[in-house]
Amino acid sequence: MFAALGAHPWAYPMLEVVHIVGIALLLGNLLLLEARVFGLGAALPVQPLARLSLCLAGLGFGLAAASGLTMFATMPSELLANRVFTAKMALIALAACNAGWFHGRHSLQRLDGTARALMALSTLLWLLVITCGRWIGYV
Repeated sequence: MFAALGAHPWAYPMLEVVHIVGIALLLGNLLLLEARVFGLGAALPVQPLARLSLCLAGLGFGLAAASGLTMFATMPSELLANRVFTAKMALIALAACNAGWFHGRHSLQRLDGTARALMALSTLLWLLVITCGRWIGYV
């Protein structure tokens, strides 16, 4: 099944497009929520904005994860041997832990300094994930 991705000249590039759309949905919506946590758009109620942006971010993560796993399946040995890929996976795990901490402490209700620090860390981690993703093919 995964060998078919190489048989069609447009299949793998389209999978990469889906991956990028997923990343855009994920990071774009996290940045929107981060802006609100930092006080921008204070007239917008946090809870409804969070429900919408986190739903779309979750959809983006799902698209990125599904397309990423499919791309991984086309060359697992090469990717597992790639240190940048390993770093990307570790960063995704750290981002998941950070999100768990953010939501576990009810940061959206607090909107305190820790909430802002966790949101900034989230953005940094996802930007590093994207950076590693772009470097995978060059190392």
